[in-house]
Order: sequence, then C-alpha cells, then structure tokens
Amino acid sequence: MALRQKAPDVAQSYANRTLSARYPTDLIAWRSLKAHYRDEMRGRTLTALFSRDKERPARFSIEAADLLLDYSRNHVNASTRKLFVQLARQSDVPAAIEAMFNGETINATESRPVLHVALRSKLSDQVALETEGVREIWEVLARIEAFADAVHDGSIVGSTGKRLTDIVNIGIGGSDLGPVMAARALRPYWLDGMRFHSVSNVDGTQLADLQSELDPETTLVIVCSKTFTTLETMTNAAAARAWIVDRLGEEAVPDHFAAASTNHAAMDEFGIRPDFRFGFWDWVGGRYSIWSAVGLSLALVVGMPVFARLLTGGRQMDQHFRSAPLAENMPVMLAMLGIWYNNFFGAESHAVLPYDNRLERFPAYLQQLQMESSGKSVRADGKPVRCATGAVIWGEAGNNAQHSFYQLLHQGTRLIPVDFLLPVRSSGGVQAQQDLAAANCLAQAEALMDGFDEAGIEPYRRHSGNNPSSTILFGELTPETLGQLIALYEHKVFVEGVVWGIGSFDQWGVELGKRLASSMVAAVTGEGDYVGENPSTRALLEALRKRRS
Repeated sequence: MALRQKAPDVAQSYANRTLSARYPTDLIAWRSLKAHYRDEMRGRTLTALFSRDKERPARFSIEAADLLLDYSRNHVNASTRKLFVQLARQSDVPAAIEAMFNGETINATESRPVLHVALRSKLSDQVALETEGVREIWEVLARIEAFADAVHDGSIVGSTGKRLTDIVNIGIGGSDLGPVMAARALRPYWLDGMRFHSVSNVDGTQLADLQSELDPETTLVIVCSKTFTTLETMTNAAAARAWIVDRLGEEAVPDHFAAASTNHAAMDEFGIRPDFRFGFWDWVGGRYSIWSAVGLSLALVVGMPVFARLLTGGRQMDQHFRSAPLAENMPVMLAMLGIWYNNFFGAESHAVLPYDNRLERFPAYLQQLQMESSGKSVRADGKPVRCATGAVIWGEAGNNAQHSFYQLLHQGTRLIPVDFLLPVRSSGGVQAQQDLAAANCLAQAEALMDGFDEAGIEPYRRHSGNNPSSTILFGELTPETLGQLIALYEHKVFVEGVVWGIGSFDQWGVELGKRLASSMVAAVTGEGDYVGENPSTRALLEALRKRRS
C-alpha cells in the first residue's frame, strides 16, 4: 500500500510557522498536562489505575506491523492520553510528519531535508521524489546487491584469488553503531562462511586484536565516512591499509577495500576502485544511516535479500507513523510518554532492556540516536529552551541486567521509566530458555509496578513499586521486526524534538571536541606546543610526556 499523499495545507503550515512564537510550555495542552499531573496523577498509583479499569491493558495498547506496545503500566489514564494528543496537535506534529516525508527542509541549522524514510521506501510511495538524490536510492541499492552477490559467488575475490569472507567495517558513530548492532541482532542470518568485524575507536586496539585472527587474503575492509576525512575512521583505515600492504603488497589495496563515501578524490588517493564505492546523501544523518550504503558491511554478511527485509520493516513502521491517528500512533505515544516523565515527573534517564541477547547493542544504538538528537539546550530558532530536553538512555540485555543494575530500578531513589523489548520465540537458541527469559521479563515488570510489602518484614526487603514501564512484544527477532524497532525509536525521537522545538538532526555539540582533538595531537606527540590556556590540560600534557619518557 502506498503512503498517502501530502496534505498541502498541513505541511505548508509547518514549513511557514514561526518557531520563536511557540514554546511548548506556552501551549494550552502543556499547561493542562501540568495541572493534570499536579491534581490527578502525581498521587495516584499504578495499582489504583488498574483497580479502576479492568480493561486497562487493552485500552492502553497499540499494534503496529509485528509489534505490540503495552503501555498500561504507565502513569496515564484516558485524560492523560487525550492531553497527549492535544499537545501533539498544538505542537504541529502531524504537519511535521508530512513535512519530513515530503522532503521539506526540517533540518534548519544545516538547511537540509531529513529523508532516512526515503531509503526504505518504494518508488510507488512517492516519498520526496523531487528531492535531489532520492531517485538514486534504488540505483545504489541495486549496485550494493550486485556487489554483494559477486562477493558471495566468487566473481569478486581478493588479490590472491581467495574468496572474501571476513568483512571489517571501519566507521565511528552511526557508521559503526548501526552495522554492529544490526549484525549482532541478525546473527542467525549470516551467510555460511561470512564473518562480520568492526573497528571504531581511534586507540588502535580493535584492529590490533583483529589482525591476530584475520587472514588478509580473505579480508574485505569497508571504510564508512561520507567525507572520507573523519579522524578516527581514516586513522584506522590507514592502519588497515598498512597491514594489507605489509602482508600482500601495495597492489592488493584495490581488491581489499570498499567504501561508503562521496569524496572521490580522497578515495582515489587511498586506492578505492570506482566500482567498490557506494555513495549516500547529505539528507542522511549518521545515526540514521544503517538503511543506506553504510549498511554495506551488513548486506555483505547477511545477503541482500535479508537486508531488503530490514528495509521492509522500517517502511512498515513508516506507514504506520504517517497514517495512524495520534492516539493510536506507536511512535507518537512513546514520545509523549518520554516527554511526560522528563518534563512533568522529572525523570532524568530511561532504561531500554531487551530480552534477547542478540539485541545487546540496541541500547547503545539508542544512546546515540536519542542523546545526540535530543541533547540540545538551544531551540531550532536559536533561542534557549524553557524545559528539559532529552534523557540519559541506558540499558543492557535481559538477565545480565537483572544481575547488574535492577537493584537501583526496584529500590533506588530515582524514577526511571523502562522499555522492555520481549520476543516470544527464540531467535536461534532453545525455546525453553527463551520462555525463561520471557518469564523473567514479565516478572520484573510486575515487580516494578506492584512492589512488595508485608506486615512485619524488614524495611530493607520492601519494594515501593509504582515504577512505570512499557513492554514492546513481538513474535521473533527477524530482519523485519528489527527494522520496525529501529524506525519506531527514530520517529519517537523526531516527535519529541518537534514538541520541544529543537533540531533533532544536527549534532553541533560533537564538533567542538573533534576540533580541539585535531589541534591537540601535536601537543600530545611532542611535535608541537599546546597553544590553549586550560591549566588542567597543560598539567596533564606534562604528566603524559613525563610518563611516556
């Protein structure tokens, strides 16, 4: 089914509105939510909400594609949800959704559209087809498929004629977290003989460890850097190149390196063959880029049909997000819950707890997605925000987390909303063990809500309960469900940013540290002097040099 066409009046109103005239705290719905929290919800427990409404789980659940969101264990009632919808409408969320899908310039600080949704669309969906580069998406996907097929069938081999079976992704940020998270999540789909590896940190230890287990003759390195200048990525790429040259000779470089980049001059100098290059576009942010050529390493390991299923899952959530009424819209409700706890309950962090170990890197992926997007103290119009934005995102897989930090969740002093991610069927292990994982997940959610208290028990054994959680249930971790989960949280972050009035798609806060690091290298190596004025930095540089000598 094609996505519905733009409603010009709605999208136009979003594009032309004056952000500076509207702070969320000035909205009627925001003030109503504040009163609702103060007068009705602050003192009401979750158990009381359930006792008043036996149909609560059905009333506070949403299904989208293969996902079921049960948010009944949250501090909300029908009035809360009605106010959520009003806040979304008064914040122009419907218009913002249309503006994104129609390719309007919603990344204001960089003057770009935001079109990761186009990467997983079909041509018939008509997603921003007039935007430069969009019609090239399917050409790039076809080239990736042809390249992956050639590697798999042996048409493309290494410099010595051996098949390329070890895929090393070199990137940083979204160019690492996305492929690494997805590769681990889709481990059962790896093609026979193919192996995935990753290198990101600039300290060199990851590559050093890999070199002891990799055969350079069977290794294909994917360098992911749009500009082909990212310090960490290019430092690691240069080290990998030196390793290949040392073992196989300079002439081997073109057969053992591919790239996701648009800097052809730099790739020429490095030695990347023209047919081993795959581009993407300025309207693809790094943390939203798994759907693009940045996913090349994943496509090589799982095969293009499986990668296409990941795209299908993302598209399914896009269709739901664009067409579902606000009260039944899964990303919108997740976003409103995030705002509710952040801005009204004062929660400072949010835990994501998957009960499938193959999703172990999903919380780390969401850390970048949410904290880089929402970690803003300045609005898109350049004015300071008037409310808290973002939250600290953290988490760990299943029972490992239970034996680590659940003590804080159950008996600590902080309010920490939780998202439980629960597959029904095992993604490759023994189903009886997955049933144990499900039992643990459900028990933890129940304990967080109900707590534990009996007459005569010691105070240190009491659990106060009343801790909120949402559960996202799905049949099995497949390429489709993984795509749906990723897109779900992408859209959640977008809606939060729209309400707060911040730019969710830039990351200027990352740039200062990168610039200072570049200027600091000479001072660390001793090839130059420290030109800054920070006394702590100067003292540490002196201590570093003394210990090095």
